[in-house]
Amino acid sequence: MEKGIKASPGIAIGRVCLLIKELEIEKRIVSDNKKEIKRLETAIEKSQTQLEHIKENATSKMGEGTAAIFEAHIMMLNDPEFIPEIKSVIINEGVNSEYAVFSVVEKYGVMFDSMEDTYLKERAADVRDVGNRMVANLMGRTIGLNDLREDSVIVAKDLTPSDTAQMDKDKVRGFLTDEGGRTSHSAIMARTLEIPAVVGLGDITSKVKDGDTIIVDGNEGIAYINPDENTLNEYLNKKKNYEEYRQKLRDLIDLPAKTPDDRKVYLEANIGTPDDIDGVLKNGAEGVGLFRTEFLYMNRDSLPTEDEQFEAYKKVASSLKGKNVTIRTLDIGGDKELGYLGMEKEQNPFLGWRAIRFCLDRTDIFKTQLRAILRASLYGKVSVMYPMISDVKEVRRANSVLNEVKKELDLEGVKYDKNIDVGIMVEIPSAAVMADILAKEVDFFSIGTNDLTQYTLAVDRGNRNVKDYYNYFNVGVLRLIKNCIDESHKNGIYTAMCGEMAGDTEATKILLGLGLDAFSMSASSIPMVKDIIRNTKMEDAKVIAKEAVRY
Repeated sequence: MEKGIKASPGIAIGRVCLLIKELEIEKRIVSDNKKEIKRLETAIEKSQTQLEHIKENATSKMGEGTAAIFEAHIMMLNDPEFIPEIKSVIINEGVNSEYAVFSVVEKYGVMFDSMEDTYLKERAADVRDVGNRMVANLMGRTIGLNDLREDSVIVAKDLTPSDTAQMDKDKVRGFLTDEGGRTSHSAIMARTLEIPAVVGLGDITSKVKDGDTIIVDGNEGIAYINPDENTLNEYLNKKKNYEEYRQKLRDLIDLPAKTPDDRKVYLEANIGTPDDIDGVLKNGAEGVGLFRTEFLYMNRDSLPTEDEQFEAYKKVASSLKGKNVTIRTLDIGGDKELGYLGMEKEQNPFLGWRAIRFCLDRTDIFKTQLRAILRASLYGKVSVMYPMISDVKEVRRANSVLNEVKKELDLEGVKYDKNIDVGIMVEIPSAAVMADILAKEVDFFSIGTNDLTQYTLAVDRGNRNVKDYYNYFNVGVLRLIKNCIDESHKNGIYTAMCGEMAGDTEATKILLGLGLDAFSMSASSIPMVKDIIRNTKMEDAKVIAKEAVRY
């Protein structure tokens, strides 16, 4: 049994798909060059088949602009200089195919790295990506999440936003990672996708191999590698019982999130792409409290156009049929990078040039997104939300850009909701402390507890060595949350929460007692939170909250 951190509830049984990003390539002298050439050609054919499949999926899900990246990779496999040079190394130096690919790829990679032209410089990553795919196929390893078996359990050191954006979600049964905590990207995405997950296992990648049978118990935070027959049967029963429990919760889908003494709150969902809407509707969400728009910018080599963004926002707004859709403006930086923007590596990226700071410096990118959001506001109840606000000046500057965009659209005769609500993420302690000032500038607050906890407690939420210090039940964090809620109500606006705390059933009664107006979470958590709210009196919740905050 392997013990980790509960990241996403549920039980999964499947086959290991070991995601290895750093392949150790050994140089070997070989005697049969023809055999090595054949191995290489087989790997090239497999790589091309994979890339064509990826391109097809990318075209249908993200458009031809994104798919063009993979077309370029396919062309590289047919390049009249690239492949023959690899074969030449095998023949002339008598080395294994893996090493020959690596040496030629590095030669081209270094060449592109040294170029001054930005576009050519960025091709180094493409060459290395194709090379890694070829080497992985030569070694029988998995480096991407595009070609999965039907019952795959992803086992990785960690999963990046790009990893999860590329994978075929219908084939994934569960996640297991060495690193991460409950608020890491892999954990958040697992909950969004309703996939059982355990993270922070330490060294699970070194204990499994591709094809192993594995059990993921996201309810308890444990995993079993190649379980015996008794354990397997026990978990088949547990899986059946859990699915029956989830089915009972589905009876609550059409019922309001209202306490027995008539306190009504709103339960909304967090999403990353329009494809997540099915889960939102299936779990009875009353809207989208957080649309993480950065996923529209990933897995491509250029910025999404205004029309591409508009279509995505329009699809979500239309699907919700008048229910609230809160669109967060681009929150890039921190653990979310866009290589094509050429953002330099920072020593402390979570404290650096990210989110609203980036957008206020790159108003060209910001205005394009705001135009798309405003245009989409005609198709539903859309709100716009700025992330990473630390001072009232940032809100005023962002609103100034928004007003510029409104004037441009007016001059062009483009219609939009002129009364669109504007809110901010409260995720920096300074914003929580000055909630009374900020409440006069916006229509709503949305508390991002993942970063608010990290910044308040000075704990890197992705560092497993200090995971026990990361605790949003800390009195200091709870008091900041209480201050936001109290000051918003004094100023006639509402407070939502879109951090992972909103979907934590252990926090539901505390947040209810503190007066939170709207909870936004992974859609799969909504039925469980609703069940608690419908069985909790406000007077009891207030007692629990008072004890938690100690006021």
